[in-house]
Amino acid sequence: MKLFYSPTSPYVRKVLVVAYELGLADRLERLPSAAHPINRDLTIVRHNPLGQVPTLFMDDGRALYDSRVICEYLNDLAQGDLFPRTGSARWVALGDQALCDGMLAAAVSMRYETVVRPEHARFPDWVAGQRAKITDGLRWLESRAAELSSRLDIGTISVACLLSYLDLRFPEMNWRVDHQGLNQWYDIFQLRPSMQATVLG
Repeated sequence: MKLFYSPTSPYVRKVLVVAYELGLADRLERLPSAAHPINRDLTIVRHNPLGQVPTLFMDDGRALYDSRVICEYLNDLAQGDLFPRTGSARWVALGDQALCDGMLAAAVSMRYETVVRPEHARFPDWVAGQRAKITDGLRWLESRAAELSSRLDIGTISVACLLSYLDLRFPEMNWRVDHQGLNQWYDIFQLRPSMQATVLG
């Protein structure tokens, strides 16, 4: 399998963490790419009309995207249990993944607004609105932090990849100060070999 890759993408990291947890990392060849919201990488676009990472080539050559689909494919390929199959555990894990993906979308949007968009065209109210999604999401996750330590699934992996991206791109948010439960959980979770092998940057 081959994976269009960016070393700073939290969505790519989620795929890689899943691959390590499932014992599939050695089967993934990482393809360099230059995904960008304006100057799109046509090498990716030829296989993924969105031109985004991650994009995975399965062994038969077909392309899969986005991270949610790729992660579920890898879990199915390895007959893993990172996606609970039935019951409340499934909906909790998928709900956490959806929340964290939405928070990441807000964070990436903030990043584009403040780095890619020309300064004269930036919209501070837009940035504030995206930041509010992140702070509200962190508050929600903090209220359930005690539940995270008993789980290893696509939901907890998504939480960890979100927090690491905030550390990388928005250290000024200093999310740990007001979220001690999340902080304590993340300090332990980030020591997993899958996390250590996929550090952003």
